[in-house]
Amino acid sequence: MGNSSKRVWLIGGTQESALLAQAIAQSQIPCIISVTTESAKCLYPESEYLTLWVGKLEKHQIHQFITNYNINRILDASHPYAVEISQLAIAISQTNNIPYLRYERPAINSQPSNQIQYLDSLETLLKGNDLQGKRVLLTLGYRPLSAFAQWQDQAILFARILPSAIALNAALKAGFTPDRIIALRPPLSLELEQALWQHWQISLVVTKASGTAGGEDLKINLAQQLNIPLIIITRPVIDYPQVTQSLNDGMEFVKRE
Repeated sequence: MGNSSKRVWLIGGTQESALLAQAIAQSQIPCIISVTTESAKCLYPESEYLTLWVGKLEKHQIHQFITNYNINRILDASHPYAVEISQLAIAISQTNNIPYLRYERPAINSQPSNQIQYLDSLETLLKGNDLQGKRVLLTLGYRPLSAFAQWQDQAILFARILPSAIALNAALKAGFTPDRIIALRPPLSLELEQALWQHWQISLVVTKASGTAGGEDLKINLAQQLNIPLIIITRPVIDYPQVTQSLNDGMEFVKRE
């Protein structure tokens, strides 16, 4: 196969991956973008150079995926908490000798304070008693919601999720009643975020260290302003072979022969 048929694999689902996809299309580089949900497709421009693949890539599919699409480099711009896909991509890049680069959105280094508390994992939160008797807003995505089912009778829990059927079903299944679910695609404005916290009379917010794109800085500011405690679950630690926080470096990597 000629070089023209080789493709970059962009692991997507984030706002930064959409910026990278735009630049890749403008540079006329063939690229396959993987996203896990149908609703994420709207992030990407229409282009003859971009192909969208929707679904959750499993370990048994990944070799076939790499072969079918003739992948010659992997640019991983997945969410900081999408650990599985990053680990799969790193493993396949090493076994198949395919260059891999992780684009990691910059972290916000806010100091713990009266309002801001950092926890190393969801397990730590669920085992402790921080949630007890509180009106808690969870902005963690839909995947961890099932773990909160056990807390439904000890706290009043609210969930903010993406507007997708999968997310809604997960929330309902975990015992969230319809009046305690809101489906919105971030980013949210400060005004909307504040209105939501106040409307639901939230006394604790739980979020991820997902950076500015995930609205983390906005939540930190609001927590301090409204004097509402915020628990931030820190990012999982992954040993990336190559990492950048620069979109330009990401493009340089893609253009390399």
